[in-house]
Formats: sequence, C-alpha cells, structure tokens
Amino acid sequence: MPLYEHVFLARQDLAQSQVDALAETATNIIESNGGQVVKTETWGLRGLAYRIAKNRKAHYVALDFTAPSNVVAELERQTQINEDIIRYMTVRVDEHEQGPSAMMRRNERSERDRGDRGDRGGRGRDRDDRGDRAPRREEADA
Repeated sequence: MPLYEHVFLARQDLAQSQVDALAETATNIIESNGGQVVKTETWGLRGLAYRIAKNRKAHYVALDFTAPSNVVAELERQTQINEDIIRYMTVRVDEHEQGPSAMMRRNERSERDRGDRGDRGGRGRDRDDRGDRAPRREEADA
C-alpha cells in the first residue's frame, strides 16, 4: 500500500482536547476505509507566516499512514467539510521518517534552549556591555 503524510492546521481558538478529537476523527476515517495510521504527532500551537481566515496561529497535527488512494480522497473530503480545519495537505512519500519528525526535534531543542538562559533573564548583553564601541557622550565630556 502507498505511504502518506497528512498535516492539518486547526483554528487557534480550539482547546487541545478538541484538536485531539480532530486527529482521532481523521484516524477513524483512515482505519474504517482499510488504512492504517503509523504515527500521529501534535506539533502544538504555532504562528502562521500570514493570516488565514482571521487566524494568526494554528494547531498543527501530522499523521503518517498507509492506505489505498480512495482513503485519501475520503479523508480530504471530510477535512474540507470541517470548519475547524483551516488548511491541510496530504503528500505521498517513499518511506515514513523513523523516530520523531523534524518539527518535534525542533520543539525539543527550543524548549531545552529556553531553559538554559542562566541569570540573564532572557536578555542579551546589558546596556553597559558595549564592548569596543565609542564611549557615550557623558563619558567623553568628563
């Protein structure tokens, strides 16, 4: 059977439980028509590059599955009907990625980096740490 990846974006005002229900609905559509879901990943609430239907953010969900082509047609038909899903894309792939996807690895890395800021409080250098720049006007006059 062919391998597919299906990613959909759900509205930003949905609760996480509602997003999980949308993923479960997609899984049921695939499995009831003879397909098999290999992996489901929720990438979380992320900012969009541009506004889509008055949304600046969206919940991202990815499904890796194997199924006949008629299952993809049914999944996309049901996805178009749902008002909570603002965008979707289904792609046929040669093989599924093993382990977590690149988006999940990116999320883990950014969480690790956010927690490792030390005492700086998330700010870069202090105002007085100007390095080899010219002295401020007050310092030059003194």
